[in-house]
Amino acid sequence: MKLPRSRVFWSVSFGHTMVDMFATIGPVLLAFMSVHVLPMTNTQIGFAVSAFQLGGALSQPFFGAWADRTGGRWLGALGVAWEVGLVVLAMIVATVTGSYALMLIPFILASLGSGALHPVGTMHAAAADPLRVGRNLSIFFLMGQLGSSIGPVLIGALLDRFASNNAVFTAALGANFAGRLMETGTVLPAMAVGIIALPAALWMALALPNAAAFGGRERRAAAERRAILIKPLLILAAMVALRSLANPGIVAFLPRLFQFKGWTAAEYGAITSLYWLSSGLAGVWFGTLADRFGARGVIGITLLLGAPVIFLLSITDGIIAFAAALLAGGLTGGSHSLIVATTQRLMPTGKGFASGMSLGFIFGAGALATLAMGALADRVGLIGAFQIAAGFTIGASLLAWFLPADERKPAVQSRAALPTAQPSPSAPGD
Repeated sequence: MKLPRSRVFWSVSFGHTMVDMFATIGPVLLAFMSVHVLPMTNTQIGFAVSAFQLGGALSQPFFGAWADRTGGRWLGALGVAWEVGLVVLAMIVATVTGSYALMLIPFILASLGSGALHPVGTMHAAAADPLRVGRNLSIFFLMGQLGSSIGPVLIGALLDRFASNNAVFTAALGANFAGRLMETGTVLPAMAVGIIALPAALWMALALPNAAAFGGRERRAAAERRAILIKPLLILAAMVALRSLANPGIVAFLPRLFQFKGWTAAEYGAITSLYWLSSGLAGVWFGTLADRFGARGVIGITLLLGAPVIFLLSITDGIIAFAAALLAGGLTGGSHSLIVATTQRLMPTGKGFASGMSLGFIFGAGALATLAMGALADRVGLIGAFQIAAGFTIGASLLAWFLPADERKPAVQSRAALPTAQPSPSAPGD
């Protein structure tokens, strides 16, 4: 599989890595702070993560429409810097004030950085090669998943390095000793990680086209737009809503689930990272398959296979839990790029707006699913909540088969049908 050669593609992809890294450290930070810094219930953790996801989701269509007009150079670059800065500020506020309400303000506002980057990045990633949209988007989202996988394990290790783990000892002594020894810890080491995001923001500011250069390309694309397909979009929306309980709904509570099983922050950070990483790696494979055989079947089959693995994940421990997380993340999250590509096909407006609407709905549904998972966990327990999510994943799989088949010719055939004349040189900057 050939990789894209566009520097614009790789600049938005590395920006995606940084944004998703700081988006996915949230559950690990909140789980850690609930024990060491700021006591929180499952519902409070679920609300904080849900509000972050919802803030990014609701802002994406707006930022996508803005990107369609300007190309999104500064929108994407400043989005990276904004999210990282506000997540760090949320940690400072929690440590200094000990107030859950005050911590929520910068934590939720940080999501606007994610809302700005995603439609900009998706728009430019898809445009890198129109015959390989599935592959392009899957690699773009893989870069985000790499950030999602690196962030939790890195932050978990840093937090563990400077914190006590007295619960490991008291758990072995029985219920009468639970909570008798006070835990200590700090989020200060995690704040320094924000420095690594600065080069990604600078690269995007230098690589993305300015508004004048982007405007000509957008006007040419506008002539090819068709009517929006309403009924298939409603089916797609229903499928995404059901899928969201499995991904990303359960991801926010992976740290909490294994924290209750006696795992350390480094261990539950690692399994959360594995879940995200497998999702991105599987996405590249699924994207390549979708370019050949169509997205509908790939989405339907993988979600159906993912449901029993989620059920298994809820009741396992040790090395088996890591294997279940690997499979669950890949099978439920690998279709992410295919959903975005399908939305762009069914909603052929400006690519930025279509991407913003797609990702906005995916993240919005995920935010509500996270909130629902938190409430379910407090009512039926985390294990029961995970098993309910597995059942909804089967429903999402069935809905996928009602989506229209991809009318585009497979990428390999399309390339074979092109004239065999000497290809024109790449545009400047590619």
